[in-house]
Amino acid sequence: MKIRRVVTGHTPEGKATVVSDTQVDPVTVALLPGMEFHQLWGADSAPTFPDDGAPHSFSTYFPPLGGFRFGLFTLPPDSLALTADVDVEWALKEAEEKLPGAIAHLEPDNPGMHTTDTIDFECIISGEVWLELDDGVEVRLRAGDTVVQNGTRHGWRNKGSEPCSMVTILVGARRR
Repeated sequence: MKIRRVVTGHTPEGKATVVSDTQVDPVTVALLPGMEFHQLWGADSAPTFPDDGAPHSFSTYFPPLGGFRFGLFTLPPDSLALTADVDVEWALKEAEEKLPGAIAHLEPDNPGMHTTDTIDFECIISGEVWLELDDGVEVRLRAGDTVVQNGTRHGWRNKGSEPCSMVTILVGARRR
């Protein structure tokens, strides 16, 4: 699914203007079948204004301290699993190329569980998902529900039969 992204900026005279109106393709990787990552906007540092609305570069999937990411994430039902014919070594390299640093945050012994140095703001826009925390604590979330994730260890589980889509805003934070 493509997502429409409208971006505003400033003219040299300081007037607000639409600088782009485009369709953003999802990033998909063989290692995570059925998942879609729409990387809509981000930067590795805080923005300043006025600016021309040009995209900022960023180097990793998760933002560093002071950086941010804005996207849409779609999680398929848990029943959609990695097939045995996937070359795992190749799939790991593909995932690192398309989602730099993301896979390194996943726990090898606890699939899907991860911890990042970010505050995450999520809003479920379709489907349902279970947020898993330490000790197996789970919270069921449906369309319209929101989550503020404060750098906690967590995983997303789609126990339903339909994909779940959520808007995500990730802000780099300092862990002490």
